[in-house]
Amino acid sequence: MLGKFIVFEGIDGSGTSTQSEMLKDYLLDNNIKAVTTAEPSSGPIGNLIREGFKKRVAFVDDSKLFDEQMAYLFAADRHDHLYNKVDGIFSLNKKNITTISTRYFFSSLVYHVTNDKEYKFVKKLNEKFPLPDLTIYIDNPVEISLERIALRAHRDTYENKEKLEKVSKNYKKVFAEYNQNLLVVDGSLSIMEIHNIIKREVIKLYE
Repeated sequence: MLGKFIVFEGIDGSGTSTQSEMLKDYLLDNNIKAVTTAEPSSGPIGNLIREGFKKRVAFVDDSKLFDEQMAYLFAADRHDHLYNKVDGIFSLNKKNITTISTRYFFSSLVYHVTNDKEYKFVKKLNEKFPLPDLTIYIDNPVEISLERIALRAHRDTYENKEKLEKVSKNYKKVFAEYNQNLLVVDGSLSIMEIHNIIKREVIKLYE
């Protein structure tokens, strides 16, 4: 049986990283090979993006051009993340390893757009990427996310109230369109409540 491709989505501070690790451990405990990954990836383009978010690498100052640059870079990183022969998602899937990714092209559609024209542009960049076997969207209130982000040692460019409010609205639009194999979970629930909902849905992929 081929491994599955599972994606977690949500605004910053929604708990996607925590839940992806918990899901991986659950699958391993049930003798299902699984690994976690993320976008931007740990590949060469992904590392460039991460350095840009930390302002270790200088990108353009204009916010609209910055989002456009990010859309291009994320699409290039995503292609490598999926298809590279070393540790690409589909290479691992062929080895019966389930890959659990925090973020996918849905994030580009919500973080890198501010209007319909930009949405069409980013959608075009990502239209050839396949849908995951399951997308899990943790619908978290912005206020809760901001409280969690405030505890971090470093905050990325997108981690502010205005941006997160826009992103939260964009997610509603995106998942009204991309609603195939989608699980929406209330992010205000406890960590274990969210995990229990997720694992009940995920195990169905292996039945």
